[in-house]
Amino acid sequence: MTLPAITTLRQTIATALSNPTQWQTFAYPPATILANSVIVVPDDPYLVPTNDSFGTVGPLASFRILMTIPALDNQGNLQGIESMVTTVFTMLCNSSLSFSVTQVAAPSILSAASGDLLSTDLSITLVTSWS
Repeated sequence: MTLPAITTLRQTIATALSNPTQWQTFAYPPATILANSVIVVPDDPYLVPTNDSFGTVGPLASFRILMTIPALDNQGNLQGIESMVTTVFTMLCNSSLSFSVTQVAAPSILSAASGDLLSTDLSITLVTSWS
């Protein structure tokens, strides 16, 4: 199995999550976060090297998949964000990526330049390569 390179991993994840009829997908945080977006953001710790096994075990890379929808009524928003999380998880499962989901954060209001958004994030960890 060929491991994805750190230098292209962010775009690989964004491509796997592309769903233009439902949301905008960003490989990097945009200047203005919009509703109906899926954004690949570094998590903490971002990279965990395997110093003693450089040639055999790649580093771990952690990302948050930030998802945003309009902040409307509670029931509609929660159903919308839950549906988005389910779709994002399914798209990741259907991709060629080998990943581990470490958590899905509770939905919260994100105050952005574009207005208030309901957001959540799905944290993933992947084994990658230094190339």
